[in-house]
Amino acid sequence: MFIQTEATPNPNALIFIPGRDVMGSLPHKSYNKDNPVDDSPLAEILFNIDGIEDVFFGADFITISKRASVEWPVLKPPIISSLNDYLSEGNPVVINDAPKPACEKINSDIGIDKITKKIVELIDTKVRPAVAQDGGDIIFHSFKEGVVYLEMFGACSGCPSSTATLKIGIENMLKHYIPEVKRIEAI
Repeated sequence: MFIQTEATPNPNALIFIPGRDVMGSLPHKSYNKDNPVDDSPLAEILFNIDGIEDVFFGADFITISKRASVEWPVLKPPIISSLNDYLSEGNPVVINDAPKPACEKINSDIGIDKITKKIVELIDTKVRPAVAQDGGDIIFHSFKEGVVYLEMFGACSGCPSSTATLKIGIENMLKHYIPEVKRIEAI
């Protein structure tokens, strides 16, 4: 298996592309080294490598974030070796019959107002595909009193340019299409 890497706007995050589905059409999953990992042996293996802080499984990529004090040339060989060993055996990335998304997504129109539907649609069609190219994800949480609450995963979480992405990019776009949006907050 040949695993490619791509840089992200976050210098502490790198995208690893194994050339096969990681989560496929299942919801993306995000893990942090400080939280228990009970449904992903691969995340657990990766957290055994000193310096890894976060692991994000996307459709066909894995974004790994590191401590700033550890350099990528030190981390890449054991990461690639671990990914090769685990994935080449055909092992599942997540061992859960009904994996939960990194955050609950609105799957139904029941009880959802028209403005919220439009916000979710814009985020899903315009924001998330662009953010996925940089190894991350942004999930809608809620819309209350003119404020859109979003959660960032993968390379977006902790990225130095994430505030600019939220305020300049996403906030301006949502305000343009939906005048009821006054600002965006990360949770």
